[in-house]
Amino acid sequence: MMNKRLYSPKYVKEILNKHEFEFSKSLGQNFLIDGNIVRKISQVGEITDEDYVLEIGPGIGTLTEELALNAKKVVAVEIDKNLLPILDETLESYDNVEIIHGDILNIDIQKIIYDKMEGGPIKVVANLPYYVTTPIMAKLLEEDLNIHSIVVMVQKEVAERIVASPGSKQYGSLSVFVNFYTYPEIGMKVPKTVFIPQPKVDSAIVKLNIKEEIPQVNREVFFKVVRSAFGKRRKTLLNALSSGELGLEKDVIREVLENLNIPINTRAENLKVEDFIKISKTLPPLNIY
Repeated sequence: MMNKRLYSPKYVKEILNKHEFEFSKSLGQNFLIDGNIVRKISQVGEITDEDYVLEIGPGIGTLTEELALNAKKVVAVEIDKNLLPILDETLESYDNVEIIHGDILNIDIQKIIYDKMEGGPIKVVANLPYYVTTPIMAKLLEEDLNIHSIVVMVQKEVAERIVASPGSKQYGSLSVFVNFYTYPEIGMKVPKTVFIPQPKVDSAIVKLNIKEEIPQVNREVFFKVVRSAFGKRRKTLLNALSSGELGLEKDVIREVLENLNIPINTRAENLKVEDFIKISKTLPPLNIY
């Protein structure tokens, strides 16, 4: 096993120069160069030698190496073909790592779990590019995959929105979406100085503990309600829902809210996930097709 650890800034620069690698702005590439953060991510994920780990965006393998030292097996999906020869070199000592070239948004994750990870449950770990954070999280949560937990590095502002509580300024549709599927928590704030190249904003490690039982509700209706409610934050709940995508008259919305003892003049940011579920279940049938 190699003596150098991949998070050494000197080694990162050496390997990148050797392969004449150029960072892609369009892919939002920022590589970790801090051993403490790398170890903390693995600790937050509680990675053990019994775990199968799916890593998204391994880069040059800095975090992959730490995961491989602790996990049973790591399957890492990398979109940038220019990083494949680098990963072949940096991770050659680890026989419990498999690299897949592809875009995680277009890959059949279910197939990977069954073909390469004994059907799960798996743990997902990712240092996500900011521009695809939400789509990737949505894919992981919406596809009913056999995932135990997700640990992601995201923009600090996004992390604060994910864990926000009702009544706060950060609380919004993303908060409700993530809390519908998981119990989220911030594991650690991460300064922008631990990346190469250095991004403009700080990050945070977020852990999403997947709920054993997802709420029983028509999800399409539920998320229509959430989007409508937060679509016009300044409006009261009554006005937001009646002017959103539900296609229901104001009197119908009013009756639903009154029956649930939800004040019609409250706003979306004051409602808990459970409130949105109750509204979704009480609404008359929607034309959702």
